[in-house]
Amino acid sequence: MSRDARWQVLLELLADRGRLDVEEAAAELSVSAATIRRDFDQLAEQQMLLRTRGGAVAHGVSYELPLRYKTARHASEKQRIAKAVADLVAPGEAVGLTGGTTTTEVARALAVRGDLASGSSALTVVTNALNIASELAVRPQFKIVVTGGVARAQSYELVGPLADGVLGQITVDVAVLGVVAFDVTHGAAAHDEAEAAVNRLLCERAERVVVAADSSKLGRRAFAWICAAESVDTLVTDSAVDPEAVRRFEEAGVGVVAV
Repeated sequence: MSRDARWQVLLELLADRGRLDVEEAAAELSVSAATIRRDFDQLAEQQMLLRTRGGAVAHGVSYELPLRYKTARHASEKQRIAKAVADLVAPGEAVGLTGGTTTTEVARALAVRGDLASGSSALTVVTNALNIASELAVRPQFKIVVTGGVARAQSYELVGPLADGVLGQITVDVAVLGVVAFDVTHGAAAHDEAEAAVNRLLCERAERVVVAADSSKLGRRAFAWICAAESVDTLVTDSAVDPEAVRRFEEAGVGVVAV
């Protein structure tokens, strides 16, 4: 296993558990304790974790992995979800994409759709995510609108008043939200309040709102509220979703697509 792969696994375990011991991590990754100690030391130097005697702990109470370390989590589910979300977008529409791993997959699914391969402005994409804009900007058939703002290192998203200024002047047909939590009672949420504020404004500027989230994010709460469940038209998730959760979302007026 390469160092980058080890780091990704270690950070995912840390995000799930909050704390890891050296011996525990070495056993899970089938490497030596000395290797794990070096990994922990190097990740601590990058302020990705806090070293403790014999292990490491996550930063703070609400631990958020940077986007580059989350790409492999639930990867197959996210790709299926992305394909289903992309199929909900019609040629010529304006679509808003927030940042995140699932919405990045949505952007890629839109990019390979045959009916969007040619034509002037086959699709208008509005995004505050630098990585999504970078991937789609090379496709001349897409009109890419990027909000202003200050970039967050964790998610590559632009946030703040400059982003608000752009979003206040446009409307979109559909807003696709990547979220860390979506619950019938507590709505959609993110870790960061600045990201949530931009996402909330994008929802307000959209004719319809789609939440793209794998089933591990459903029924959960997070710090920063984006919108109520009733503001969401469609939830696209994976087939592992709890049938009871589907029933509750549908009773709240949210259409559920499980793939």
